[in-house]
Amino acid sequence: MAKGHRSQIKRERNANKDTRPHAKLMYARVSVQKANFVLEAIRGKDVQTALGIVAYNPRYASSLIEKLLKSAIANAENNNGLSAENLYVAAAYADKGPTMKRIHPRAQGRAYRIEKRISHITIVLDEKK
Repeated sequence: MAKGHRSQIKRERNANKDTRPHAKLMYARVSVQKANFVLEAIRGKDVQTALGIVAYNPRYASSLIEKLLKSAIANAENNNGLSAENLYVAAAYADKGPTMKRIHPRAQGRAYRIEKRISHITIVLDEKK
């Protein structure tokens, strides 16, 4: 059991929160592997370069990530008061979400399972030092 009053426990938990601007896309209809291919290209880059990379990337995940990156930039400007030219992509990762399972009928009464994978994509920005 944790020690202290409930409000004290919440205060301590909130004190350890990451205050960097971020944006999350939950339940994106793209697999983690396909999303990570685009995320690896923008990780560590400044936001203008990252926007250029995802704008001209032909993959489907890049359109989702472009919208998410613009949302993270807007969060940084409006909520944290940071300027866009000083920002870079500090962390970009995709986590596994729930999998939709579908059945595909096959010969002789058999059925094959089709798994439609879903991911949760997160982009964290930070200011250049």
